[in-house]
Amino acid sequence: MTFDVVTMGRIGVDIYPLQTGTGLEDVTSFGKYLGGSATNVAVAAARYGRRSAVVTKTGADPFGRFLRRALAGYGVDDRFVGTSEHLPTPVTFCEIFPPDDFPLYFYRFPKAPDLDIAPGELDFDAIRAAKIFWVTVTGLSQEPSRSATLAALEARGGSGITVLDLDYRPMFWESREQAREWVGQSLRHVTVAVGNLDECDTAVGTRDPREAAKALRDKGVSLAVVKQGPKGVLAVDDDGEIEVPPVPVEVVNGLGAGDAFGGALCHGLLSGWDTRRIMRFANAAGAHVAGELSCSDAMPTEDQVLHELGETQSV
Repeated sequence: MTFDVVTMGRIGVDIYPLQTGTGLEDVTSFGKYLGGSATNVAVAAARYGRRSAVVTKTGADPFGRFLRRALAGYGVDDRFVGTSEHLPTPVTFCEIFPPDDFPLYFYRFPKAPDLDIAPGELDFDAIRAAKIFWVTVTGLSQEPSRSATLAALEARGGSGITVLDLDYRPMFWESREQAREWVGQSLRHVTVAVGNLDECDTAVGTRDPREAAKALRDKGVSLAVVKQGPKGVLAVDDDGEIEVPPVPVEVVNGLGAGDAFGGALCHGLLSGWDTRRIMRFANAAGAHVAGELSCSDAMPTEDQVLHELGETQSV
């Protein structure tokens, strides 16, 4: 089988409080969801009917079984999901203080299984054949995942669409400078880079959106996507610059919006839409999820995104 979208990176169980505006010490009930950025992107792409798979690894425990069952329920192929016999499936707690404060607490000790993927465990034929291959910066933070991620990118050889999610999480790195070094090596192998202003700072050393986009393009990226929060999204490709404003939404939980944006970006690229159309659609997908509590459960269908845009047919 040739997949439309293959992602590689984090998987885990998101434990979200069912009370908002409350610190974890006072929360009395929680919901349990599939989580992990790369995994959520695969789920989001599957919602649009795309053949999706994720390269990752869980623990040999009940949470690992839950994640495999959830993937199947979302229509994401789990054939590239390994199992660690000695590392537990990670869990992530968050606090929800709308509209813009969502602290995350990662329990990935002593190491998350998804950072224990070795190059020898990869199906390079499937990675080469995928129409879109999506990797995240987190996968570069530790060995052997770093070597596996770089090997996968090299195996692509510039074919198809290869996306680097700049996804910089400082708690996974010794320093921003260390992350910048490995991101720089990865950018040589990708055709699309996407990240917010802080993540762009990690990648190319500037928070100015236009300077960041230019620096990413200078690294060889065909499409640079810079998320600017309330100022919307800037995208620069061979045809020039596009800036799209955000879609207004009453934020419930902003944590899944970026992954929804990513899945919608994949759908738009595969559909052959122009860049402005892709950015509008991806913005609306992110807004839809920001208005919901969960991440994976809330990933929208195309009809739901069009509703956010106030449209009833393709954008």
